[in-house]
Amino acid sequence: MHTEIYSDGIGEITVTGTVLRIDLVSLSPTERDANNAPKATFRQRIIMPLDGFANAADLIQKVMQGLIEAGAIQRRQATEAAAAAGPAPAPNGAHRNSSPNFS
Repeated sequence: MHTEIYSDGIGEITVTGTVLRIDLVSLSPTERDANNAPKATFRQRIIMPLDGFANAADLIQKVMQGLIEAGAIQRRQATEAAAAAGPAPAPNGAHRNSSPNFS
């Protein structure tokens, strides 16, 4: 029998050398944040080499395209996507990643 894992999302992605770690999170039925919304709590970690992640990312893009073409999901409008992406890049070409694991 194979174990199935459910996740509400990804909490963090960490890269160390040639290994990538993806922390899966689920919404807690008991823990709440300041807005009384369910808090995302760590559940499990996926660890894979960078080339495995690159292959997975390519496969995910293909699945996304198929879901969009089938009408199962809709692409965000450009303004919504830009707002979700966060603030504009730092001046002088410096890149700021939201994860403290990158500099």
